[in-house]
Amino acid sequence: MSTQPQQSRTSARERLQEAHRREKKAAALRRRTVVAVSVVAALAVVGGTVAAIATATSSDADPAASAPLTVPANTTGQDGTVVVYGKADAPHTLQVYEDFRCPVCKQFEASAGQAVQQLADSGQYKIEYHLAAFLDKNLGGKGSRTALAAAGAALNEGVDKFKQFHDVLYANQPDEREDGFGDVNRILQLAEKVPGLKTEAFTKAVTEGTYRPWAAKVDAAFSASGAQGTPTVVLDGKVLNVFGQDGKPVTGEQWTALVRKTTGA
Repeated sequence: MSTQPQQSRTSARERLQEAHRREKKAAALRRRTVVAVSVVAALAVVGGTVAAIATATSSDADPAASAPLTVPANTTGQDGTVVVYGKADAPHTLQVYEDFRCPVCKQFEASAGQAVQQLADSGQYKIEYHLAAFLDKNLGGKGSRTALAAAGAALNEGVDKFKQFHDVLYANQPDEREDGFGDVNRILQLAEKVPGLKTEAFTKAVTEGTYRPWAAKVDAAFSASGAQGTPTVVLDGKVLNVFGQDGKPVTGEQWTALVRKTTGA
């Protein structure tokens, strides 16, 4: 009698077992990370934008969400969840959705961030920052929330201080698989890079987590906004494609051209 059917059944079982092992490993990997352009990353495209996927919000498990709310100065929106940079009477509005722990946001900031600010400074548009902390839930740790709360402390010192601290955080962002921003001492070290930011009030707010409840509100507002990931960049209601087909972010020159094309300027 031929043994081929038995061998075929054995081979099929082995292939099935191997498939189960691969899927189990892949599922574990998906739980640990959702960030693009990383060896353990996933890719998402939101209106043409390469993005970290917002699969959950960190405020779901953040005890600060139920603590007394202290809203920093210089905010707008319900519960002060929106940060506006630029001239209030600017003819256009740029909405930026991001997470301080998102490496794809860092790529965009490094490539076009200076041009983004220059156009705001020149009055072509104002920037509305909608900040998130969902990567803490997806990757583990508390870096997004801690950085966001510290950004609230910087905002309380002034919008310009917030913007400078925002840029410093991205320029010094740790690997997304680490939780470097979860260390308050590291946050305070980075604050020293912003002239005049590290006041007694700022240090106290960061150390005591004064703006953690606010950070939870900001994160919840991001979740309710409908934005599917970070970075998402919207100009006058139109989602902009700020990453090319090669996965690279637009340059400053390309950003300026994209804005002019979108606004008809």
